[in-house]
Amino acid sequence: MTAEAALQQLKRGTVEIIPQEDLLRKLESGRRLVVKLGLDPTRPDIHLGHAVVLRKMRQFQELGHKVVLIIGDFTAMIGDPSGRSKTRPPLTLEETRANAQSYVEQVGKVLITDDPERFEMRYNSEWLENLGFKEVIKLASLLTVAQMLEREDFKNRYLHRVPISLHEFLYPLAQGYDSVPIACDVEMGGTDQKFNLLVGREVQAAYGLERQVAFIMPILVGLDGAEKMSKSLDNYVGIYDDVDTFYAKLMKVPDGALGQYFELCTDVDQSEVEAFLAKGGMLGAHRVLAALLSAAYSLPRVPARIDLAFAHEVGLEFQFTGSDARLLGKGPLAERVLAADERYRRIAQGGIPEKMPEVRLGPGALQEGCIPVVRLFTLAGLTPSNAEARRLIEQRGLRLDGAVLTDPRLEVRLERPVVLQRGKDRFVRVIPELE
Repeated sequence: MTAEAALQQLKRGTVEIIPQEDLLRKLESGRRLVVKLGLDPTRPDIHLGHAVVLRKMRQFQELGHKVVLIIGDFTAMIGDPSGRSKTRPPLTLEETRANAQSYVEQVGKVLITDDPERFEMRYNSEWLENLGFKEVIKLASLLTVAQMLEREDFKNRYLHRVPISLHEFLYPLAQGYDSVPIACDVEMGGTDQKFNLLVGREVQAAYGLERQVAFIMPILVGLDGAEKMSKSLDNYVGIYDDVDTFYAKLMKVPDGALGQYFELCTDVDQSEVEAFLAKGGMLGAHRVLAALLSAAYSLPRVPARIDLAFAHEVGLEFQFTGSDARLLGKGPLAERVLAADERYRRIAQGGIPEKMPEVRLGPGALQEGCIPVVRLFTLAGLTPSNAEARRLIEQRGLRLDGAVLTDPRLEVRLERPVVLQRGKDRFVRVIPELE
């Protein structure tokens, strides 16, 4: 593949490449580039939003370049201020190391991590923990306070008199310094990381290195259509969700975000997306997206390309009906996706799926064979507390064997298995063990 063709492939779905001509020149050099992603392991869970950047890095790997994952075990003790309205609480080195182990295991779902020529992981405590105060002063001299206050998050906090600790100014400098020991060529990040990535260019120049390219990716909107994807907002798709959950969540992607999901999470051409919409409407296009991604993320490692050729390889076919799409196919993976689609259809029509998690309750949980309905839902794991179960019942958000619950004081006699339901698609079968 020519450097120009590689650039065009890498450009898909990007916000900015700064500067693009530098990336083309680096690709033309023919050498193996070092592509960096820094992660502060404040949360050990990776979702589809993270996978947007990881898939772009996988493209670099497929082109023969090396990905270096920088685990910010040291910088997490500072706390990244990007996008924050207040100081982020710091973590201990032990907390960051524990979370990092989970990160490395999870990124292997997308990145090629078993080839040392294409993957390396480093902890930035290797160089930052022993950095002398003389070097810290050198780093601090590279930026002015005015430049720091140009950052939107710092500017807003300053204008609203929200305290900014001096150590937060050091974060972008520390992240920028991470690019020095590894001689980074390209640093990846979302739009909220643009300032930090550009600082890295200046830090490298101060240490006599060629400036890195800032490769900026958009942030995937969550399933609520309003906020970025985040586990704390419960609007996420976990990359390790089971196929039924994965499929059902993707069917909830807002219509207005469907194009972004196709562009950032798949390799399907825009013309093909338009054809899905023309032949199967919005619902049909949703089924294609859900089927493609459910199949891809059911594999131990997602394929290099998630497109119609991949669907054909795993035996998936789409039959459009004008306002919907029917899934067809043969083979183990295709059949799992078809089963997830059938389960989703049944739930959407108000039915109860055959497959669901099961919870067994022994006699100790019952009192004369009965149990308060709020406690039943809590023990089944569908509500975090009895108070939450009570609130949801008052809002008509819980069902028992398909019937909407209205009385939070109800006592349930458990003499046989019952099906509990929260919302449209969260089910648990409770099996009493009476002896």
